[in-house]
Amino acid sequence: METIIIRSPDELVEALGGRLKTLRLSTGLTQRSLADKAGISPRALRDLEAGRGSTLHTLVRVLKALDADQAIDALVPQPGISPMALLDKPKGRQRGYR
Repeated sequence: METIIIRSPDELVEALGGRLKTLRLSTGLTQRSLADKAGISPRALRDLEAGRGSTLHTLVRVLKALDADQAIDALVPQPGISPMALLDKPKGRQRGYR
């Protein structure tokens, strides 16, 4: 049986910050250069990478500056319409022809 690990929101934010830091380092950017490229303060980037809270706006700016904004689709995929859900959907009143 597989063990499911449930992480707290703080742990998830810290893990996300760590991944952003790893991505930044893999591209060879310093915190200052990435902050400049993203249009944010170096302090905001340090806080984001350390998992000390940030805004969605800051996260999106950093992802765009790292050319990783496609990660948003992976993080929150666009929901599709299930064909089965369409079958279960109640039909509206149908009018008859005379």
